[in-house]
Amino acid sequence: MSSTRVDRSTLPADSPPDSPPDASLESPPDAPRGRRAKPWLTLIAVAFGLFMVGLDGSVVSIANPEIGRDLHASTADLQWVTNAYLLALAAALILGGKLGDRFGRRTFYMIGVAGFTASSVAIGLSGSIDGVIAFRALQGLFGALLMPNTLGLLRAVFPPKKFGMAVGIWAMVSSVSTALGPIVGGLLVERVNWESVFYINAPIGVIALAFSAFVLPQSKNSTGHHRFDIPGVVLLALGMLILVFGVVKGEGWGWASGTTLGTLAAGLVVLALFCWYETRIDHPLLPMRLFRSPALTIGAVITAINFFALLGVIFFVMLYLQNVRGMTPVQAGVRTLPLSLASVVASPLGAKLTERFGARLTMPLGMLLQAGAAFGMLGWGVHSSYAAMWPPFIALGLGVGMVMAASSEAIVGNAPVKDAGVAGGLQATALQIGGALGTSVLISLISSRVSSTLTGELTSAGVPAPMAHGLDAAKDAVAMGVSPVSATMPSQLKSAVVEGSGQAFMNGVHTAALVTGVLCLLGAVVAVVGVRRNPEAGRH
Repeated sequence: MSSTRVDRSTLPADSPPDSPPDASLESPPDAPRGRRAKPWLTLIAVAFGLFMVGLDGSVVSIANPEIGRDLHASTADLQWVTNAYLLALAAALILGGKLGDRFGRRTFYMIGVAGFTASSVAIGLSGSIDGVIAFRALQGLFGALLMPNTLGLLRAVFPPKKFGMAVGIWAMVSSVSTALGPIVGGLLVERVNWESVFYINAPIGVIALAFSAFVLPQSKNSTGHHRFDIPGVVLLALGMLILVFGVVKGEGWGWASGTTLGTLAAGLVVLALFCWYETRIDHPLLPMRLFRSPALTIGAVITAINFFALLGVIFFVMLYLQNVRGMTPVQAGVRTLPLSLASVVASPLGAKLTERFGARLTMPLGMLLQAGAAFGMLGWGVHSSYAAMWPPFIALGLGVGMVMAASSEAIVGNAPVKDAGVAGGLQATALQIGGALGTSVLISLISSRVSSTLTGELTSAGVPAPMAHGLDAAKDAVAMGVSPVSATMPSQLKSAVVEGSGQAFMNGVHTAALVTGVLCLLGAVVAVVGVRRNPEAGRH
């Protein structure tokens, strides 16, 4: 077993007054020796688990159609394949970080890896859509143990001067694994079967466990034998479940409907009650004092906007490439490679710039790059060449990578070491909520725009007015980029329907891109105004 190191966020009694808050990290008296004393080995170990979760998050969307055909699942069933995972993950991320902080980050990281791997295999073996949904929820719970403790472990072992670069590499692994998902998933679904999309986690998980057992040091925060904050756990989980459920169902219910607004309001009320309760107890699940740091608070907001843009844009880009342009999943994934490659470059670059100039430069810069990418998509059409596509892909990848490195460092780097896991959970929660809002809100905007323009676009393309009005019933399919054509249509009419439907879909894409661009501009302003110029300011 590894030796146990107790992290402290306060200075030892014999430290000089001007010592940096985290000086004890450089050489703590009970620090592990040998291979467990090497921070870069810790980074490699957590990268395996992070890669597995990131890859799984984006390959499942590629496998969903085949899962539906093989298991005779309805569209609602397939939505729950994603939503069950998302709900479980969002509800337990901060708890997972807190458990690691108190009882051992290495322990809960490895439990998360083992459980995520086992539940992935169980999904492939389940043989029913109910089993897939149940094990996806279990997978989300174990992912909630895994993800926040990756950042918690890095915060505990890296000295402050090197933490920014470690986060940059962490962000690069996360971005690349997410972007590679469509390519890997497309190859596996086309060449093997949908189950292989989940089985691929088995070898990655085994390697992660073996390597982690060999190199990871144990770290935790000793807080005595006080009661664990069970009421806080229940309130946070309940609030997050209600809020995220309202977000994922908002597109179907309608964002202005009483059901959606009531659900979102109920979730916010429970979360407000949670925040009030946390200020009343000595050992809270989520210490409210963390939000005294402007950089940490704004970093969480920018993280949500970052993944709103990334996952929302990727969602409608994949619909465009596959359903409008007729590409296979693999072809679509290859076309988006510039996004992945740009992210690889931007994550360590963003970390280096943040280290030198602070998040006040890199967060707004990343947001502006994403705004530019979104506004660049306003020029896309049904027949746009690839030359019009790759510049926005590169700008989006650069922006996402830069913001992810800067915001992660702002959140976890500005939290005391004893709360590193909780801060990691906060960052991962903001990420998940932002991503859920991105896909839900943007597809809702596309649907609304398609509904209002479909008949006119079909008529303009040459479809007779009576038939154009009849095809309005197919607006849900058109909102997914699918043209409502049939084999019995004459070729000229079929071409007109495809053209008009494609144009209506692009109208929706332009609306979604415009909203995304404006939101990113607002994020840039918030970062400039709210984050201190001195990158070390929030750590003291």
